[in-house]
Amino acid sequence: MKKKNPKIKIKTRKSVSKRFKITKGGVVLRRSGQIRHLRANRSKRNLRRGKVPKVANQTLAKKIKRMMVR
Repeated sequence: MKKKNPKIKIKTRKSVSKRFKITKGGVVLRRSGQIRHLRANRSKRNLRRGKVPKVANQTLAKKIKRMMVR
């Protein structure tokens, strides 16, 4: 029977850590899409709402938390 090596550490996925943020309560926040270019066609209200981080849905949040091991 093999024992787990305590020296091996689980690494975080850097791409995920740059795109998402986990709050103290464990809620996963994401940035909204369609904010980079072609902004002249969108209303000012939509542009303002795009700056506010959104909450990721539960199925994705579970996977994201697994990738961002602390």
